[in-house]
Amino acid sequence: MIHKSGFVNIIGAPNVGKSTLMNSLVGEKLSIITNKPQTTRHRILGIINEFNFQIIFSDTPGMIDPIYPMQKIMMQYVEKSLEDADIILLTTEIGKFEDVSIFNYIFKKKNKNVPIIILINKIDKIEKKYGKCSLSHTVNYWHRLFPDSEILPISALKRMNQDLLMNKIKSLLSNHPPYYPKDYLTNRAEYFFVNEIIREKIFFFYQKEIPYSVEIHTKLFQDKNTFIDILSYIYVERDSQKGILIGKKGNAIKKLKFFSIKSIEFFFKKKIKLKFFVKVCNSWRYDYKKLKYFGY
Repeated sequence: MIHKSGFVNIIGAPNVGKSTLMNSLVGEKLSIITNKPQTTRHRILGIINEFNFQIIFSDTPGMIDPIYPMQKIMMQYVEKSLEDADIILLTTEIGKFEDVSIFNYIFKKKNKNVPIIILINKIDKIEKKYGKCSLSHTVNYWHRLFPDSEILPISALKRMNQDLLMNKIKSLLSNHPPYYPKDYLTNRAEYFFVNEIIREKIFFFYQKEIPYSVEIHTKLFQDKNTFIDILSYIYVERDSQKGILIGKKGNAIKKLKFFSIKSIEFFFKKKIKLKFFVKVCNSWRYDYKKLKYFGY
């Protein structure tokens, strides 16, 4: 029996729908999603297994010009995904015309013969937000940049043209045995998803710098017979942020805990007992030693 496998790596600017796309393709919510840029900080694999193929999708942080150490590490994840890709899904959206220099970088880093499929996302909003002409303008723009690449308008949210995309991906896969065991859905451990779910709720419930200054570190994840026992530390960069996170009389942190438990229970399909502790870790985003401790 012929078996096909390959790494299909999703790259693009912040907020173009890369995480929504991977979740939709894999059929599980592995990447957190918010309407704020730089939500995704890590590279996350989502794996589709069938008897004759294995597709390893890779969600990556949005491509930016990095300023501080955490952003530099995030861009290293993107760089790595360009180097090991068998197929690149360059994701953009209608009416988005990114800095050409960023995408020249793609050609320098990627393997020479790796095919690029350009996905123009959010076509479900074409009438309401963009207007019909914007799609043709966007297609023409990307065709001029990447004349040899296939361009496919999609809606990751509404799964529009997803079957076409999957068929194209399968046709480009090489003959290869599976890279991961066939029962794997992702390469990430359980505690990673606890961290991400809590961080997603912080993006929803807090404003300004709080979501970007927060890191989650889960120290205890014990799967018991009837429930999962979890202990997570929430780190902020300053004492003032700690006060905002906890809120008046602890109301903000109670709300965060309640909705985090609901989402973690939905993810693991099991009762959750969750404890929070909030700590200050000064300027952790700028400290490589601290970043390593947090799994970067």
